[in-house]
Amino acid sequence: MARLSVNVDHVATVRQARQASEPDPVTAALMAEIAGADGITVHLREDRRHIQDRDLFILRKTIKTRLNLEMSAAKEMLDVALGVKPGMVTIVPEKRRELTTEGGLDLRAHHEHLKGFTSALKDGGISVNLFIDPSPDIVKMCQRLGADGVELHTGRYAGAPARKERDAELKKVRDCASLARRLNLKVHAGHGLDYSNIKEVAQIGEIEEFAIGFSIIARSVYTGIEQAVREMVALVR
Repeated sequence: MARLSVNVDHVATVRQARQASEPDPVTAALMAEIAGADGITVHLREDRRHIQDRDLFILRKTIKTRLNLEMSAAKEMLDVALGVKPGMVTIVPEKRRELTTEGGLDLRAHHEHLKGFTSALKDGGISVNLFIDPSPDIVKMCQRLGADGVELHTGRYAGAPARKERDAELKKVRDCASLARRLNLKVHAGHGLDYSNIKEVAQIGEIEEFAIGFSIIARSVYTGIEQAVREMVALVR
């Protein structure tokens, strides 16, 4: 049975729009846990556009489930992670002008840096996932880099304009999930998943956990965070 890690970044997006104290992503995370979330995900970006250091440190002390910290492979972020000691770090690519993460890590271009970065996190007692596009070669590289697991980028599946393209992308995710499991890598997935497209991906038995944020926070505007999380938990499981 797959787990759901709720990303509360966009609660902070609303707060930062007015530089106010509310809505508080920490409160949202606690309510998500009450509703059945198995974990909480936050992306501490280098430009601090939504989640702030304060949020991260308070979440680490208050949530009862596992904290997944998404971050770039920058020295500043390594120092933060080693100080906070989240349950898991997911290394993601980061561009300043992107609205959201646009794709997986370029493991070939940054192989040596990512290998050392991953090793430093693991030496600090932190489990490491790499956020990647669903490609067999890239999955194999993750094992060679020493990662504990992968998070498969589902954005192209979620954004496919037609059934044929969606089926092709779903097959890539399914095949890479199977390969990663055979290589003893933990398998997570996320990006672009919502209440209408999660069902097919949730049937891939090798995927242990989904990280979902925007669609849950968007629905919570109408239903409240607890109801929105309960509905997604039911679909994932």
